[in-house]
Amino acid sequence: MPSNRKLGRTSAHRKAMLRGMVTYLLENGQIETTLTRAKEVRSITEKMITLGKTNTLASRRAALAVVTKEDVVKKLFDQIAPKYSDRNGGYTCIYKLGPRRGDAAEMAVIKLVD
Repeated sequence: MPSNRKLGRTSAHRKAMLRGMVTYLLENGQIETTLTRAKEVRSITEKMITLGKTNTLASRRAALAVVTKEDVVKKLFDQIAPKYSDRNGGYTCIYKLGPRRGDAAEMAVIKLVD
């Protein structure tokens, strides 16, 4: 999971946080977070959906290395990835919401494209 942004966390904390957010996004279809986190989650999520399109044992194990729940991986390979079989990327979209009240961080919603 290479990324350019440190997000104010140690590498282990950042990796765990992004894995959790990717899992939650694939499970529920959308999440609300800060804009910079959404941009990081987008790249990892799109890589997972691309892995799901090949549907081999090796790609399933590679997805399990990132996604934290086995039932979400099953959903990824059985429902989400076949939906995007004719699409070459751009599986997510980010909508800006404006500043957060407490610290004025730019908020965004990241969704899977229908």
